[in-house]
Order: sequence, then C-alpha cells, then structure tokens
Amino acid sequence: MKHRLLCAALIALGASAALAQDFDAAVEAETCAACHGADGVPVVAEAPIIWGQQFYYLYVQLRDYASDLRANEIMGPLASNYDKDQLKALAEYFAAKPWPDVPSESAADLASEAKAAFSAGECSQCHNNFDGDSRIPRLAGQTYDYLSSTFHAFKDRVRMNAPDKAFLLETFSDDEIEAMARYLAAL
Repeated sequence: MKHRLLCAALIALGASAALAQDFDAAVEAETCAACHGADGVPVVAEAPIIWGQQFYYLYVQLRDYASDLRANEIMGPLASNYDKDQLKALAEYFAAKPWPDVPSESAADLASEAKAAFSAGECSQCHNNFDGDSRIPRLAGQTYDYLSSTFHAFKDRVRMNAPDKAFLLETFSDDEIEAMARYLAAL
C-alpha cells in the first residue's frame, strides 16, 4: 500500500513536469522509477520490467493507458499527460536500457505443464522464444507477479486492450497460468 501511495504522489509531481515545454525522457523516467525501479527492477510487485522491453510494445501500452483502452488507476492518469511524441520518447528511452537480471525461483518442476499450455495456445506463433520482437513483448525473465496478474487480467476480461489474449487465456486453468508465469519468469 505504501508503494501505491508513493507512486500516486510521484505521478502528481510528474504530471506537472510533463506539461513543461522542454521534454526530457530521462527526467520523466525518474517518476517511473517509483514503481518500475531506478535500476530496472520493479519495486512494486505487479509492476512490469520496462527496461529493455520492445519499443513499439511500450509505446502502444502507454498510448492505451492514455486513452483508457488499458485501464489502470496509476498509469492512465500519468500517460494521459503526455502527447504522442512524448510517449514515443519514453518508450525509446526504456527500450534502449539493458534488461535487468531479476532473480526468480526455479520452475523446472512446472516446465512440462507450461510447455504443454504454450503448445495448446500456440503461443510460439507470436511469442517465438519469448524474448520479444518489435510489437511482441519480451516475457522471458519478466517478473512472476506481473505475468500472473496480467494473465489473470486477460482471463477475467479486466484487461481488454488485446481481446485475442483474453479469449485465449480464458481457456487456461489457474494451474496452467501459474505454470506459465513461473516458467517464463525463470527463463
């Protein structure tokens, strides 16, 4: 709860800075660090790793937050303070950062269940080796908490900015989602 309040306070401060005429993505990114981490390792459990994520994917997500297509009480108000070029500059800034090494518990015991679920969902058709590619987000090494909450948000039709994912994930059991999230986090 403390992290959420801190994030909200920093968003309010960052919102006024976003309106300034001289936009500096590195300065704006300081606000992002409150949740996503100053070193790329999220400090809020369900915040994703954004350092080293794919540029176009980051841009689309920021745009979706700004338009409320992807609803989030923190990211929506923050992203709506930026124009298209500023959103692109932020996406470029984070995409150019190195992907952080976030320790995750081994998922070797879940590998066969996760791989079976990936196969059934034909996940590799788009996600290939889960390292991301332009418009496809990197999932390998993403945090377990983010992956699990995101998969469930799609499954429960809370996150609706990718309807095909909602349709697909509602076909998986909670155990399969757990296996996929743990396996991907450990890659």
